[in-house]
Amino acid sequence: MNCCGRRARRCERQVGARRHGDGRGQSRAAAYCGNVRRRKRLYFALMGTCLTLFVLSWAVIRFVSVPAAVAMSVVAMVIPPVAAIVANRRDPGERWFDE
Repeated sequence: MNCCGRRARRCERQVGARRHGDGRGQSRAAAYCGNVRRRKRLYFALMGTCLTLFVLSWAVIRFVSVPAAVAMSVVAMVIPPVAAIVANRRDPGERWFDE
């Protein structure tokens, strides 16, 4: 079984089992699921970084330096909008308009 396995087959049922015309053999659904999976991983990594920065700044760093804790909180505050933009970004070749 390939690396996508059951997930690709489940996505093919949801999106449709159309194949690429370039002979690669990978369905559009499997490619779509790969892109979604990659974006979800990136989103969760960014949000995990945000949460870590916020908790670390006020649980540990504030005892050392309050301005550093405030700066870390400001950086943590900027990350969620960036994560939402990254998670909703579409690839150039992705067909989003017919979903």
